[in-house]
Amino acid sequence: MAISDSRAFPVAPSDQVWNVPNALSTVRLILALVVGLLIEYGYFVPGLVLFVIAAATDWLDGWWARKYDQITKLGRILDPFVDKIIITAALVALVGQRGSQISAFMVTLILGRELLVTSIRAMVEGKGGDFSARWLGKWKMVLQCAAIVSSLMLLSANASQEVATRGGLHWTTLGLAWGAVVITAASGVDYVVQALRISRNSQHG
Repeated sequence: MAISDSRAFPVAPSDQVWNVPNALSTVRLILALVVGLLIEYGYFVPGLVLFVIAAATDWLDGWWARKYDQITKLGRILDPFVDKIIITAALVALVGQRGSQISAFMVTLILGRELLVTSIRAMVEGKGGDFSARWLGKWKMVLQCAAIVSSLMLLSANASQEVATRGGLHWTTLGLAWGAVVITAASGVDYVVQALRISRNSQHG
């Protein structure tokens, strides 16, 4: 039976809690925790593979939810929450690895931005406003993932004494990490401006 045939997949009602997208998000959450443990104990290649799988399935569960009308209230909370856990688990574990090029300052700024945006989103949407994801937020996620992948490749090269690849990976990781920090900060400012605009419009409305 062709995958493109939508009749092959039952469409869940919007209030159904357990469906394919939410199941994928749950699997991603478990993978994120495993990734953090693997990095902490120095298993960089397995950690890299699982991180890529966990990050890639973010696209899959979102695509499935939209295509088969399986967007639920739980999913709207669970999906961004799991995204943050995937990034956080990897970054926090990388801070503890010498030579990762990921510093505590970078992770603090990234986590601070996530907490700020989550609080603002809860406030705006709690009043009935629309606080959808912005393009800067999407690029922020891309750069953060790229920095984590590059850092894990660098640590793997360090562990295996691959001198020829370490220099390039060192500067690539450093550039991606600082790029992620800059776009994360810019994204946070963008969300604050958006929230102020929504608040001002609602007062005048």
